[in-house]
Amino acid sequence: MATDVLVTGGCGYIGSDLVPRLAADDRVGKLGVLDSLTSGSPRALMGAVNENLEFRRGDVREYGDVESAMRGVDTVVHLAAITGADSTHDRREETVAVNYEGTENVLTAAGKVGVENVVFASSCNVYGRATSTDIDETVDPDPINPYAETKLDSETLLESYCEEFGMDGTALRMATNFGHSPGIRFNLVVNYFVFRALTGRTLTVYGDGSNWRPFIHVSDAARAYKHAALEPDAWDQRVYNVGRNDANYQISEIADIVDETVGAVDITYLGDEHPGPSYHVNFDRLAETGFEPETTLREGVRDIARRFTNG
Repeated sequence: MATDVLVTGGCGYIGSDLVPRLAADDRVGKLGVLDSLTSGSPRALMGAVNENLEFRRGDVREYGDVESAMRGVDTVVHLAAITGADSTHDRREETVAVNYEGTENVLTAAGKVGVENVVFASSCNVYGRATSTDIDETVDPDPINPYAETKLDSETLLESYCEEFGMDGTALRMATNFGHSPGIRFNLVVNYFVFRALTGRTLTVYGDGSNWRPFIHVSDAARAYKHAALEPDAWDQRVYNVGRNDANYQISEIADIVDETVGAVDITYLGDEHPGPSYHVNFDRLAETGFEPETTLREGVRDIARRFTNG
């Protein structure tokens, strides 16, 4: 029997890759998209619109919008969020309203209308500056910005609501995304570095560039959400780190890879600037689901460069 799916934030960076994948999958029946279009665009739905797709313009902060979109749905992929972790220091109230209270609305509506499975977009950013160098899901998170705080608090909500209503639910602690999608963002380090390199501008690295981040191509992120939405039995843990063990990089390495792949650029280190979070993540638990990422960082860098230069 087909699964009816709702994607919140479906016009965003990951959603713009995920929604067409779901629309093309025979296992999906009705496909709903709820998006405020505050940062996303309808162009994200190009190629995905058919008789089974229903778009609703709405805000996860408005409970009525959420419940209305969720009626008749089996599975929810909850992507809608304020992103750009560093910027949330100056947007704390809005970040809490969208990321935490919005998630509470999604979970409340899911429990009320009988949704079977909720897939929640969390982030490896929750680990902050955790001292471990091979962080698995048993390591205590140490969030250092409102974005990460609200993601971690929302994971606690997910646990509570799943127990109360008997829903399946899993939080995907996603590595930092990179790569092209219809809703591509350029406030992410890899994408931003590629654009700057292509336009002859200096790559600026805060601190000494030694801080670690895990990375995943946006298409692999979308594939992971689809896998968790349509094969929930394979994702039987509440939390998963999602990425590749061989895709933990220091920011200085990212600058060097862009320099090598795109073309010679100047790299400047601002030693007095705070470098942000540093977390080197282990993804062994993810392998138990049968899902694995496919696209390497270098492949993603080359693809973005090619799209900028060749259309």
